[in-house]
Amino acid sequence: MMAGHSTKRRPQVVGVIASAADLQKALRMRRRPDLFELRLDCLAAIANQMERVLPKLRRPLIITARDPHEGGANKVPLRQRRDLLVRFLNHADYIDVELRSADALRGLLAIAKTKHVGRIISFHNLKSTPSVAILKAKAQQARSHGANIFKVATRTDTPMELGRLLDLTTSNRWNVSLAVMGIGKLGAVSRVLLPRAGSVLIYASIAAATDVEGQMSVEQVRALGLGR
Repeated sequence: MMAGHSTKRRPQVVGVIASAADLQKALRMRRRPDLFELRLDCLAAIANQMERVLPKLRRPLIITARDPHEGGANKVPLRQRRDLLVRFLNHADYIDVELRSADALRGLLAIAKTKHVGRIISFHNLKSTPSVAILKAKAQQARSHGANIFKVATRTDTPMELGRLLDLTTSNRWNVSLAVMGIGKLGAVSRVLLPRAGSVLIYASIAAATDVEGQMSVEQVRALGLGR
């Protein structure tokens, strides 16, 4: 379980499973990433199939059901997202809940803690990167919700936006690990730079192509020497 902050620990690679095709490819991978993330908002239609094969993934699992306001698929309402997270909680090593949903899902986060499931509190902004002051305030809020990891994914189309994420990563004072990444024109650069500055997780696609601008594949991450 990752807690606290260390720039010396090797960042861990998270393979994102967001479709039935991703799931099948993950099951066939010879060299699997450190963890897999299950995007339950994308996978709800194959929930029964997933439950049967999850043990075969043989890696720690992050479960999340993304809020539609932060890039979640299928406009899944809060109650259904909560139900999906509850259903898969016993399979999870980490649960990821958006900061905007943390109050509404406070009870679920408390249950996760009793089950020794790590809590990732996340913030996604697909349009821009807020100021460093706003990002730091959100990190403090995440910590107040019991986060083990605060995940930030924001649009980085300019060096200034990327610089804000770098500032956040290198000035961590909240006793919570940070997983920080950009999307957009400088997204790929961010996913090389920020892990070397202290970001603890690198999210990567299972497939070679991805809809997330700037997200590399697991193979590309390895080729850059960032993953095992």
